[in-house]
Amino acid sequence: MRRYLRALLLCMVFAVFSGFYFYSKLFHAEVLNGGVRTNKQVFLPQREGATAADKPGSHTHWYNRYIMRQRSLADPPVEAPMHLAVVTCGGRLEETLTMIKSAVLFSIKQLCVHIFAEDQLHASFMEALESWPDAVRTRFNYSLYSISFPSENAAEWKKLFKPCASQRLFLPLILKGVDSVVYVDSDIVFLQPVDRLWALLSRFNSTQLAAMAPEHEEPRIAWYNRFARHPYYGRTGINSGVMLMNMTRMRDAFFLNDMTSVGLRWEELLMPLLQKYKLNITWGDQDLLNIIFHYNPEFMLEFPCQWNYRPDHCIYGSNCASAEEEGVFILHGNRGVFHDGKQPAFRAVYEAIRQYSFGTDPVSGLLDPLEEQLLKTTHTYCGKSHPLFTKRLVHSLANINNMAVGG
Repeated sequence: MRRYLRALLLCMVFAVFSGFYFYSKLFHAEVLNGGVRTNKQVFLPQREGATAADKPGSHTHWYNRYIMRQRSLADPPVEAPMHLAVVTCGGRLEETLTMIKSAVLFSIKQLCVHIFAEDQLHASFMEALESWPDAVRTRFNYSLYSISFPSENAAEWKKLFKPCASQRLFLPLILKGVDSVVYVDSDIVFLQPVDRLWALLSRFNSTQLAAMAPEHEEPRIAWYNRFARHPYYGRTGINSGVMLMNMTRMRDAFFLNDMTSVGLRWEELLMPLLQKYKLNITWGDQDLLNIIFHYNPEFMLEFPCQWNYRPDHCIYGSNCASAEEEGVFILHGNRGVFHDGKQPAFRAVYEAIRQYSFGTDPVSGLLDPLEEQLLKTTHTYCGKSHPLFTKRLVHSLANINNMAVGG
């Protein structure tokens, strides 16, 4: 009789632990998917040639911090957060982290960051962001998403222009619970609060649903009006590296086009547009956006080039009037200039923010080293225009002083 009782007791214990193990696995999968169920699970991969210290178990500390923060998201926020989205693939982890760092440093309101990245990058993002000081982490939340395209055309979308770049076109269809978002490329740094760009959403009239800066201000050196083999927006086209999106309006709108006499919804428009123009586009999804807003200009709000300042604005002389007046608000290091020696001034700004340590004095730890490096780059026109990179920056640095950071 005792043998039967012991066997029964063992079976009960085994059943309890099995149930607990199943529940923990289910909870693990849901939390790592940013609270949103997706077809692809996020995982903590083991890198090739990893040592014992590098195995997935070594991420437990950061994973636990991530779980606790995700649980706190259930509490209703005091004020609706700003939403920032970025897409990153390949070797752009550090570049993306520097972008997020600049956004958090200069933001005033709470920030919600949506990171679309290859699965093998998720653990590294989690480890880096969870290691930031608590006083900094309380200023923003983030969610990690797998790269995903419509299954029937996934390969075609992924190879368009740069890997994963066209993911931005599908944000309204993926972030269905988000009304509006600021999309940025990974190779940008904020030099002014995100709040100022976010505030432009309130300037949208009843038809506008997106905002971008012109590709060029000077038609004589502009690309689209000289070389494009497809329709484009306005006089010189638009640059999609920084893009404000009212995604509720984008999901609801019907877009005029040159393929059918009736308007198409966003999800109906993208693939036919690619099929028609794929042999005539150079800049991938940016060209598709230019085509869309060429036929729907009433949907677009242009914002000044200081919100998307690129080497094109200074390499042939200054051609961004708003930056001359107020300074650069967002620095866009396209063509890899944050990492090579072609534009030392751009690289100096990026490196100053990348190397800044949370908790140090923002003037002596960020502004002074930046100005010192910029003074050494006056051999190029972009170097000579270095005051544009620091003009009014000291006012933005005041936001950092409001953070009781430590560690």
